Amino acid sequence: MIRFIDEHRDQFGVEAICRTLRATECGFITSRGYRAAKTRPRSSRTLRDEILVEELRRIHAENYSVYGVRKMHHAMRRAGWEIGRDQVARLMKLVGVEGVRRGRKPITTRPTGEPDARPDLVERRFTADGPHQLWVADITYVRTISGFCYVAFITDVYSRRIVGWAVSGNLHTAGLPLLALEHALVSTGASRGRQGLVHHSDRGSQYVSLACSDALITAGVSASVGTVGDSYDNALAETVNGLYKAELIHAKRVWESTEAVELATMGWVHWWNTTRLHETLGYRTPAEVETAYTHDQDSAPVAS
Repeated sequence: MIRFIDEHRDQFGVEAICRTLRATECGFITSRGYRAAKTRPRSSRTLRDEILVEELRRIHAENYSVYGVRKMHHAMRRAGWEIGRDQVARLMKLVGVEGVRRGRKPITTRPTGEPDARPDLVERRFTADGPHQLWVADITYVRTISGFCYVAFITDVYSRRIVGWAVSGNLHTAGLPLLALEHALVSTGASRGRQGLVHHSDRGSQYVSLACSDALITAGVSASVGTVGDSYDNALAETVNGLYKAELIHAKRVWESTEAVELATMGWVHWWNTTRLHETLGYRTPAEVETAYTHDQDSAPVAS
């Protein structure tokens, strides 16, 4: 009621609005009551809400404006605010802030007609005991003014860290996955020949090509591929693609060029690895998970 009068007082005047509202079922305030309400000191809850709203908007914007209630609740608490989940939900609704939802994943890898004897070493068990034991890979596309560009990601199953990625203006067989693989090997410091590292993908032609197979063998990485046409066999990689599209790509209506996509992707990957809270990691970041793992390994007693 107070807000309604505030919005229309310059046009109609307080007394006229109150007289009109008094004749309706919702009318209950007089002009004197309105002025008393406006001069009454604001409650401590109102004052705190104003501070929290500014922080909420800032944290939400700093995280690509994608967090829903649960992640915003954890993010606010990590920032030092004692705030409940219901209060976060109320304030987000008050200011019109909401999270993003993941859409359907487009098909980007092309099935190959050639037989492939490589096994499925994962069999939908997307778990690992530590970093650099299992990587999952997939490709997605982004529409630009000039056509399409393609983005390949390699994600570590244990920490959910994107260890390698690449962007290209074309989808030449093997070229894009090879760039992402090289980036993963360099960025992680994973020595070529690391014992037990598995690279899992679907059976798209980009991943079953001879060049990609040779690169994995040279790096000492075991190749694993899922079933043709079954998205569940590479579900984690497809989840990363879906979140990438929802959190970054779909937030902008038009992408000018492959270079613009590449620059934005670089920023998003850094945020994903170092800042974004992951529910599956207990609302921690991939960097925090890897740091905790290293600390636990360093602190473990040495067997005599």
